[in-house]
Amino acid sequence: MKVAVLASGGKDSTYASWWALMQGWSLEVMITVKIIGDDSMMFQLQNTEIAEFQAKSIGVEWLKVNSSGIENDEIDELEDAIREYEGTLDAIVVGALRSDYQKTRIERMCERLNLISFCPLWHHSPSEHMNSLIEHGFDVRIVSVSSEGLDHKWLGKKITKESLEELTILSNKFRFNLDGEGGEFETITLDAPHFKKTIICEGEKTWNGVRGVWDITKIQLSP
Repeated sequence: MKVAVLASGGKDSTYASWWALMQGWSLEVMITVKIIGDDSMMFQLQNTEIAEFQAKSIGVEWLKVNSSGIENDEIDELEDAIREYEGTLDAIVVGALRSDYQKTRIERMCERLNLISFCPLWHHSPSEHMNSLIEHGFDVRIVSVSSEGLDHKWLGKKITKESLEELTILSNKFRFNLDGEGGEFETITLDAPHFKKTIICEGEKTWNGVRGVWDITKIQLSP
C-alpha cells in the first residue's frame, strides 16, 4: 500500500504517519497545506513548517500546498496537488478525530481521485489518545491556545504525564476538548517513534489576554 499523509506537524497527523508505517505501508509523501489567508475550516494555521522537518527526519518526500483558506477553494487546491501523484498512490491517511466536516470532505476528494481514505484516530477516546502519545514517546508542544482556562503559560509547553493531568482538570472545569479537537489548542510534534532525528526549535510567545500563539523562530534537526 502506497500512501500519502496529510501532515500539519501536529500531534494527530504525526500519529497518523506513525500508524501508516506500523501497518507496513510505504509512506510516499507527507503533504502540508499552508494557509496563506487568515483562517481555515479544514487545516491548522500555526507552525505547519514543522512538517517539512518531520518528513526529513522520517526520510520521505514533503509537499507544501499553498492555500487561500477560502472554504470552497482549499479542498480543490489540495486535490489539484494530489493529482500530480495520480497512479502512484493507493490511499490518503489523515489524523481527523471527530470533525465530520473535515472527514467528509477528505473522503469525497478521495472518491474523485480513486483513493482510499484512512482515519485511524476517528472517534478515539481523548484521554486514551493523549496518554498514548506520551506512552509512545511523542514530544508534543502546545503552540496556540484559544479557550477559557488556557493561558499564556501553556504556550510552548510539552505534553507530559504531569501536564496532561493538569490539562484534564482544566478541560473538565472549563468544558473544552482534552485533545483540542474543537480548536481549543494546536500542537507541533518534535519527536516520535518513527523519527530518525529530533527536531530542535525555539519560539516566541504572543498573548493578547484571551488567546495566544507560540511562533517558531528557529528550527533544525539534531545532529
